[in-house]
Amino acid sequence: MTMSEVRAVEGRVEPPYMPDVPAAFRPGEVILEMRNITKRFPGVVANRRISFDLRAGEIHAILGENGAGKTTLMSILFGLLQPDEGEIYVFGKKVTFRSPLDAINMGIGMVHQHRKLVAAHTVLENIILGHPRAGRILNLKRAEEEVVALAEKYGFRIDPRARVWQLSEGEKQVVEIIKALYRGARILILDEPTSALTPQETDRLLESIEAMARSGLGVVPFITHKLPIVLAVSDRVTVLRRGEVVARLDTKDVTEQLLAEKMVGRPVLFDLKKPDVQPGEVILRVENLSTLNDKGLLALKGVSFEIREGEILGIAGVSGNGQRELAEVLAGLRKPTGGRIVFEGKDITQASVLDRWRMGIGYIPAERKDVGSIGEFSLVENVLMNFYFDPGMARNGIIDYAKALRLTKELIIEFGVSTPGPEAKAKTLSGGNLQKIILARVMARRPRLLIAALPTQGLDIGAMEFVRKKILEAKARGSAVLLISEDLDEVMSLSDRIAPIYEGEIMGIIPAEKAKKEVIGAMMAGSRGEETQQ
Repeated sequence: MTMSEVRAVEGRVEPPYMPDVPAAFRPGEVILEMRNITKRFPGVVANRRISFDLRAGEIHAILGENGAGKTTLMSILFGLLQPDEGEIYVFGKKVTFRSPLDAINMGIGMVHQHRKLVAAHTVLENIILGHPRAGRILNLKRAEEEVVALAEKYGFRIDPRARVWQLSEGEKQVVEIIKALYRGARILILDEPTSALTPQETDRLLESIEAMARSGLGVVPFITHKLPIVLAVSDRVTVLRRGEVVARLDTKDVTEQLLAEKMVGRPVLFDLKKPDVQPGEVILRVENLSTLNDKGLLALKGVSFEIREGEILGIAGVSGNGQRELAEVLAGLRKPTGGRIVFEGKDITQASVLDRWRMGIGYIPAERKDVGSIGEFSLVENVLMNFYFDPGMARNGIIDYAKALRLTKELIIEFGVSTPGPEAKAKTLSGGNLQKIILARVMARRPRLLIAALPTQGLDIGAMEFVRKKILEAKARGSAVLLISEDLDEVMSLSDRIAPIYEGEIMGIIPAEKAKKEVIGAMMAGSRGEETQQ
């Protein structure tokens, strides 16, 4: 009996194209084994004798900090890299993947954190693009019926005729998953699957992932820091640290604290205590602020709020809703098209970046490599970018290099920057250490207003804990802090008030003690809040 006949007899909804995989698996049957995988790059062993297995109907999470080896291991499984040592068995058959096509043909699908979609095309067109059955003549009607049936099977809600540019981040994630399933994936690798989703989108995605597992698929999410997701959806967890397996655990037996400790190698504080600071005078007042994005379209639409001394205002939103433009307008990097910015009673709407720094405004940009640092410059030179204009650091245009060197050494020690020395180039630092040096040079100026844009994005748990502590220290010193983050847990744990943003508008401002995650999530998706404070 052929594969298509088996599907017809059993009456199941299956992808229109089936790779070289068995028709069905027994629950709990091992469908993937990676044995003693080792991968070396110049100067580093990314994976050292890693073994990993996956069972039918199982969600097996791979957990680890940045640089732990997760991405390398999964890239080997998907054929993007080849191991130096070790073996891979898929459905009991030893395999060698020379390309992603080899992996796809063995029933493996991978959904990357950064979308691989064509924005101008429809959902359907993206799903069938490059499909083995997409020959010279396309049967779009049949393909649409197949996609709709597949979506319904796993509880996905998507319009196959919608253009990708019209979709939310959660909907784009769904398209990527359906695309992999449509190609017959029986093993699904998910890279940071909930990193850019609202709480509601996250809940729906987790329900669909569980439905996939119930249908017999094996799912491998690999995650850097979203530990509640691991606990909510996985059956087993493999923890990597510095390229090696340090723990293999049943999820029912673990806690967030235990997982974090295994990842980092030390206890990690999750519940950072906010300093008990009574907010003082208004430091920043934003009135009806508007600006354009890089495409010339309106990115901010009459945004208004204020921040006081010793207060953290959290801007919560899914990427692309005006957060970047807001940070840049306040920092002086982007011109407003309307409204006013008032800092300590003075209108600074047209003030330069340098003037804002001198006034006491500190800015931690989201793009730590492109905006926050110069890779070819030493750490000393990068620190000087925030001090070269100080009379104590330069006289008659001549910089006191010895003083700059001393300051940089002090900041490296205080902020725990892992580096060969202050004269190392910034490009040699890891993401977490680069963020620490940017944070250090900004904090060293003791800013009255701190604008922190995505300060922990892409960082591992240890670095995230450190950065959050420093933000709370700024609050304790009396700084006003504008925290812009796509991590709702971070916003809710650090902020005194929360302002969800959607399509360039503040949907309301809610005191943190009264904020509920589902309400904030709905506001991030466009719902107006009932309780608003400016």
